[in-house]
Amino acid sequence: MTVRGTVWGLVALAALGVAAIAMTGARRGTEEIERIDFGMVRTALSPAFDAAAPAPSAARVKEFRIPMTHETVEIADGVTYEGWTFGGTVPGPVLRVRQGDTVRITLVNESPMGHSIDLHSARIPMNEAFRTIGPGEELAFEFEARDAGAFMVHCGTPPVLLHIMQGMYMAIVVDPEDGWGTEADKEFVLVQSEFYPEARAEESAGISNAPAAPDYDAARSRDARYVVFNGKAFQYKDHPLTVDVGDRVRFFVVNAGPNLSSDFHVVGAVFDRVYPDGDPSHALTGVQTYGIPAGGGAVFEAVFEEGASGAGAYAFVTHAFADADKGAVGLIQVGDVELASGMGH
Repeated sequence: MTVRGTVWGLVALAALGVAAIAMTGARRGTEEIERIDFGMVRTALSPAFDAAAPAPSAARVKEFRIPMTHETVEIADGVTYEGWTFGGTVPGPVLRVRQGDTVRITLVNESPMGHSIDLHSARIPMNEAFRTIGPGEELAFEFEARDAGAFMVHCGTPPVLLHIMQGMYMAIVVDPEDGWGTEADKEFVLVQSEFYPEARAEESAGISNAPAAPDYDAARSRDARYVVFNGKAFQYKDHPLTVDVGDRVRFFVVNAGPNLSSDFHVVGAVFDRVYPDGDPSHALTGVQTYGIPAGGGAVFEAVFEEGASGAGAYAFVTHAFADADKGAVGLIQVGDVELASGMGH
């Protein structure tokens, strides 16, 4: 059944149990409902942004309460920024649903200005679901997750460039109804994005610890100061993603932009499968690098098997190396190996 922009307001708010538990199951008749309140559960940021994909749920109705807040976020070691967020982090929390699920969103504006939400996975009139709401306001709507894949979610309030560069983006993973066609041992979500903070003399001299303000002219010129995975430059070089020898690893990669493309590549591995969309029958095989435009997403699988890409260290990067040099590079540690200092990439 397709549900178009149904606003269920206070009734839905009560059903969500806002004061209630995050990540609970309930029954509506014979229909299981999963509820997650991201005002109560935040993505872990220490020692690095938790890149592990949330586990799939069998519930066919998914309800998400998403607060919008303004926070100070760390975008590189020692560099803080005035971020605008979904769920208190940049990027915001990962939503995971299945093709055919009913997805219910309750958006709560806890910030001092107007914001909105735009889910690239939702076929719904933007004037009903994606409109701006003011401070203290809420908006509830639902849609059917018709299309599988890895999708961007972002604030669509004008100027959209400003709201995205401030950190208002996250990922939604829509699993195919019958799965991806392979069994993954580990799954990670990586959101590439750019930051455009003002370069201030006192910052470079270490005089001020105040959060940097945005440089809108730099963003319009596409002159990013940092390009990152999951909100912070180089964080996965110090804290690698860890997998075991023999693992099939699935990466859900979303490029939040707002301006630059992502050329996703793993050094020392070849992608066994790349899903340009959510249809497993469209999978590409034996892929070295695959491009994702700003606002796009794709799904990647690599097998770290003995005798090939086995025990060792592997960098994941955007192969546009001017952007990798600005922070869009991390490591995958396969097996129990010691990572040597001074490795390339």
